[in-house]
Amino acid sequence: MKRTIFQILLLLILGIFFISGFMFVNHILNLPFGPANEALHRNGAAFTLDILIPAGVYIDNTMTIGDVIKIRTSRQASLSESLLRSVADLIPEQYRHIANLAVFIFWAFLFMTFLRVFTFTGYGRALRVSLLMGGLMYYFLPDFSPGRVDDAVFIGFALFIILLRAFIARRIKNRKRLVARHTGSKFTL
Repeated sequence: MKRTIFQILLLLILGIFFISGFMFVNHILNLPFGPANEALHRNGAAFTLDILIPAGVYIDNTMTIGDVIKIRTSRQASLSESLLRSVADLIPEQYRHIANLAVFIFWAFLFMTFLRVFTFTGYGRALRVSLLMGGLMYYFLPDFSPGRVDDAVFIGFALFIILLRAFIARRIKNRKRLVARHTGSKFTL
């Protein structure tokens, strides 16, 4: 009983901590940008809001810190992404999909090699983990196809393989348990 109350109390404290943190950050983001930055300059703060000011944008006194951050982070793309996108537009769509598959297989192969060389993981588990890790790497790295559909397909394929293996393992375990129960064996899994 005491342990349950203690766990509930810890969860409440954690919830209060996250809610108060969210409210604090929301309050800071709703402060007017100009007066807040000037106050930081007057007090000689080590960190000012000057780094958030985007080039070529006029900031009046009505803009909040959140508005300035939205303007600053709404850049189109980095240099590498824009270069990759311009090259990808020249490649036909079928070949882009093949290139995406090659990138995914490349990362999955690298993780498979790492797992097999540096751990004692079997081939089945190493393959499942490497497919998932390859899908995650593919998700976070720029690829030849815009959008998130191909990213979701690669991660979904790895998750499907993992869930299918868990389902098959559970069925085998239940079948062995059922056979052991019907044969009268004292050995049960």
